[in-house]
Parts: sequence; C-alpha cells; structure tokens
Amino acid sequence: HVQLVESGGGSVQAGGSLRLTCAASGDVVSNYCMGWFRQSPGKGREGVAALYAGSGSTSYADSVRGRFTSSDDSAKNTVYLHMDNLKPEDTAMYYCAARPWHNSVVSGCLDAGSVAFDYWGQGTQVTVS
Repeated sequence: HVQLVESGGGSVQAGGSLRLTCAASGDVVSNYCMGWFRQSPGKGREGVAALYAGSGSTSYADSVRGRFTSSDDSAKNTVYLHMDNLKPEDTAMYYCAARPWHNSVVSGCLDAGSVAFDYWGQGTQVTVS
C-alpha cells in the first residue's frame, strides 16, 4: 500500500503563499484519489482538495476554491497543494491522504469525508497570522 510524507508547512502572513508537498512511496499516486485535509484545534477534519492524477481531475471545498490548487508530478510520484492568498482561518494541521480511485472524475471523492481514506501522512502545520 502507499505511504505518504508531507512537507512544506510553516508560518506566513495573511495574503502570503505556501506549497505543501506529499511524497508517495509503495504505489503510484495515479491509483488513488489524493485528498488534502486540514484540522484545527476543536474542529473536525475538513477535506479541502482532491486530485486524481490519472486524469488530472481536481475538486475543491468552497472555502479554498480559487485560492488553493492541487497538482502532481508523476515522475516524482508526488502531489502538491499550492495555497495562495492565505487567511488566518486557513491555520491548521494539513494532511494528505489516499483512497483507491479509478474514476476519471474526482468529484465525489471527498463526499464521504476522512473516514473513506485509507492512508494518511503525518501532517504539516500551517499558521497564518
């Protein structure tokens, strides 16, 4: 099964940008819907973006649409979350996660929430002030 390692979190001022990286090993990311989730203290885990590398299909939560972009590099077996125009409410621990997926359209991948995802990275903290 796939193993995931995130990196790229940090502290940034409002309006700034960060790029999170999720490096996969053990299997190719194109066999999965790759989701990005975030969780802040006292809140549940929120799915913010999903990518199916097999087709390039992406979907986003309303809270981040237009500001966040998910992409992949198949040669590196890595997915990215580009975050622009960051806001204080984006402060959270961010996780990448994977669930097996072979539908060319990724919409619906996040609908069942985090419980549908089988594999998780360790998380990376994003703080926006």
